[in-house]
Amino acid sequence: MKIREISEKLCADIVCGEDQLDCEVFTACSSDMMSDVLAFVKDQAVLLTGLVNPQVIRTAEMMDMRCIVFVRKKVPTEEMKCLAEEAGIVLMKTQMRMFEACGILYEAGLKGHVEDGVCDA
Repeated sequence: MKIREISEKLCADIVCGEDQLDCEVFTACSSDMMSDVLAFVKDQAVLLTGLVNPQVIRTAEMMDMRCIVFVRKKVPTEEMKCLAEEAGIVLMKTQMRMFEACGILYEAGLKGHVEDGVCDA
């Protein structure tokens, strides 16, 4: 799925990274705890979160994520926008709650990491 499609499906506003909207992504995850993202996430390209602080951008960069979607009407700060632009990460924001946003993306074909038939939890 293209990042542009994620924006459309989630009625999300693009905060930065407009030049990367045609990049393909195949997996996503969601968490408000960056320690869980670091510990359990593997090969995810999109992060959905309601946490708004610079650590979100740094975590996504360390995990080679391409896009962060802020849910629940959360708005990233200017500092976060600058960090994301430097890292080449698309930022977007939606009014949807995390559960709804994840369901829409899952139904549209984005999946989480599956290893040996067992889902990470």
